[in-house]
Amino acid sequence: MKEQTVQLNSGQRMPLLGLGTYALQGRVAEEAILQAVDLGYRLFDTAQMYANEKEVGRALRACGLPRQDLFVTSKIYRPDLSCARARAAIERSLDRLQMDYLDLMLIHEPYAEAEEMYQALEEAFQAGKIRSIGVSNFSVARFTKFLSGCSIVPAVNQVEVHVFYQQGALHRLLAGQGVHMQAWSPLTAGRAQLAGHEVLRHIAERHGRTPCQVALRFLVEQGISVIPKASSRPHLQENLAVLDFSLDDQDMASLRALDRGRTLFGWY
Repeated sequence: MKEQTVQLNSGQRMPLLGLGTYALQGRVAEEAILQAVDLGYRLFDTAQMYANEKEVGRALRACGLPRQDLFVTSKIYRPDLSCARARAAIERSLDRLQMDYLDLMLIHEPYAEAEEMYQALEEAFQAGKIRSIGVSNFSVARFTKFLSGCSIVPAVNQVEVHVFYQQGALHRLLAGQGVHMQAWSPLTAGRAQLAGHEVLRHIAERHGRTPCQVALRFLVEQGISVIPKASSRPHLQENLAVLDFSLDDQDMASLRALDRGRTLFGWY
């Protein structure tokens, strides 16, 4: 299968589909990553909040691929709410992962101190320790405010996006600024019943696919990258297979009509 990528404003190319590692720990995390590499995954998303950077690093060192063939994302979060602390947090991530550089590092949430933290990301970007920098969970209003104060336009805003919460206004804003939208929990993390949904099931049957594959393809079709979590080989294979089919205009219109315009995650 030919890998599909998106061009970031940093000049990097990032795979459109990767493996999210939230809640994957220990040997389960390492085995999932090794299986994913074997199947063809090249993008791996972790975070300091996930407490699994060491496992991600171990698995990727053991996988046998050159570092330049992998795209690794991590995120800094609440304990590091200043430029100096964020600077130290970057070094901790590199140390835990045992890597010389990160492909992408994000500010995990729209903290009041995000602008200060981002200065440390900008420094690391200039120093070559991070190839692309960005943010996560920034709304239209917060991202607009943030953009006015940063020197380097973020490459990515990683947010909750799925068929039931499509974030069209945010997507348009980001696209207009040359910022890539990436979807976390693109399968809703079990908060919505995708497999039994009538519209998804109907489209899936026409294409010989599963409802979850249709839900992922809906995002990929719009150029939105996705990082669904999976640990079993069948689910890893199922998710990766969204790269080799397309949806037509009627499918896309039917799926757009599913947007409820509200988050499924109470903390968000």
